[in-house]
Amino acid sequence: MLIAVISDTHRVAKYINLAKELIKDADILIHLGDNVDDVEMLERDFKGQIYAVAGNCDYSTKYPKEDILEVNGKKIFYTHGDMYGVKSSINNIYYRGRELEADIVLFGHTHEPLREEANGVILMNPGSISLPRLNKRGIGFININDNGDVSISFKEVRE
Repeated sequence: MLIAVISDTHRVAKYINLAKELIKDADILIHLGDNVDDVEMLERDFKGQIYAVAGNCDYSTKYPKEDILEVNGKKIFYTHGDMYGVKSSINNIYYRGRELEADIVLFGHTHEPLREEANGVILMNPGSISLPRLNKRGIGFININDNGDVSISFKEVRE
């Protein structure tokens, strides 16, 4: 099962449209907030299932602030990250993931890609496709096979 993870799109249609080509083969898309209404643009040509959470720049109550999804036996906790102070440290979000018995913790907010693993918990931030900090525009991908093996990769959104 291929999961595309996008965050911090910030209504920049140019990069959202470029990202659509990269995510088209994914089974699931998770948007981690900050202009989560951009999901409407992403879902137009996307054939898979879409999940989303609201970020600190989202004022709609259409999406929750955090959620949990299970894929091929792996529990995924996803949130924007602002409520856990991820710009300062990933400790709070890591412990929240442990509390929820999550295998994978997804968050955005920092606009910087990250992949860490601690005590069997994978933490991943895809960065931002529109306003990256010191990095390239990116999308994260999680592949969870039928045996529950997890692999993480990143793809650059190029003009």
